[in-house]
Amino acid sequence: MGVPESPLSLADWRRRVAALYADVRRQHRQSQEMAWRTFRERRDEMFRAHSQTPLVAGQRRRFSGLVYFPYDPDWCVVGRVDTAVSHHTCRVTLPADGDFSFTRCARLYFTVRHTPLSLDLYWVEGYGGGLFLPFRDQTNKQTTYGGGRYLYDGIKGADLGAGAERVLLDFNFAYNPSCAYNDQWVCPLAPMENWLDTAVTAGERTMNNEQ
Repeated sequence: MGVPESPLSLADWRRRVAALYADVRRQHRQSQEMAWRTFRERRDEMFRAHSQTPLVAGQRRRFSGLVYFPYDPDWCVVGRVDTAVSHHTCRVTLPADGDFSFTRCARLYFTVRHTPLSLDLYWVEGYGGGLFLPFRDQTNKQTTYGGGRYLYDGIKGADLGAGAERVLLDFNFAYNPSCAYNDQWVCPLAPMENWLDTAVTAGERTMNNEQ
């Protein structure tokens, strides 16, 4: 991996993301929806004004805010952690960053509206590491990005709260990878093990065509 084009700006973006999630975790204990509104407002501000925004110049000029499903408390659940899993590794080559590898470290089991579901949780390889949780679902290519969405990305501090036996899964905070906004980005996407056979009607949706 080489030095990014704007390392200090990128570091500032990551600090802001980490600070946002720290505030979200605190607020979430008091009001899930209030935390979600803070999440939306701060992300809109960063996408609109920060030099590391995933949006290109034309998109920024027309930007009126990211689009989400209404907040749905049914999609805020706690996942049970099962670490007795095989540790297979996924590798993706990213043009700007070289190889990106993430290894399965657990399976999360949870229930939404009486439907049992499960997702693999990954650990990002490399210095520092971090939890990584990408997923796809039946809304993809309809109302959400076709390549799926993220719920955790520990490299950027996008962490809703995880313990040794339980992980908070609030899909209202699911967000698009950078490649959802324009084709200048290449992102790691969810392996087939994390394709849900249900519609996750919570979290970020695709942007309006005019943006």
